[in-house]
Amino acid sequence: MLMSGSDKEAKLYYGPSSFRVLRPGRYVLCAVTGEAIALEELHYWSAARQEAYASCEIATRRLLGLDG
Repeated sequence: MLMSGSDKEAKLYYGPSSFRVLRPGRYVLCAVTGEAIALEELHYWSAARQEAYASCEIATRRLLGLDG
């Protein structure tokens, strides 16, 4: 089965208040859970770690070092 570019994982550069698309795609993976996050649903990331997070709870736990 052929996949279009929009069905692939995107590569992003995470800035402090926005992100820049380096490689087009439809989603990124949560750094903690591995869950796919649609770009239009991406609200939480770390610019310092260059990681995306699926929820504010996951982001908070990661940044506090509680993600195990």
